[in-house]
Amino acid sequence: MMIGMETTVIDQETQQAEIEAIKQVIATLEHSQQKELPEEFVGLFRADAIWTTGHGKYLAGRDEISSFTHQVLPGAMKDSTATYEVVDVLFIRPDVAAVKAHAQYWTLAGEPIGNAGSPLYVMAKEDGRWRLAACQNTEVLTP
Repeated sequence: MMIGMETTVIDQETQQAEIEAIKQVIATLEHSQQKELPEEFVGLFRADAIWTTGHGKYLAGRDEISSFTHQVLPGAMKDSTATYEVVDVLFIRPDVAAVKAHAQYWTLAGEPIGNAGSPLYVMAKEDGRWRLAACQNTEVLTP
């Protein structure tokens, strides 16, 4: 028995438009990292967002995320770059989505650095804008 659980289905055209808007958030995340723009990066998060970094550090709230980002992002892309690609979007509700992405760091010569990343972003649409709500970065270990 399901209590209080209703799934609202959105039409295909609306869903595609929302996926494109979500992809734009991930593109902005990529841009902010490549260009070392902490304010642009932090602006993608809800005020109450949570994030677990690829090294397992738990950050609670935009202020904590901002403090961490301002420490690690400046200078991080001096000798490298990073790319992010949306792999899948699962709409939990029309205004909440789980977004699976593929991430990779690269040398400036185009060679991969380390293992790929497999971030999961839970995003919520508020005031017409998709924002990061709960994020988990995970390194993909190769056997």
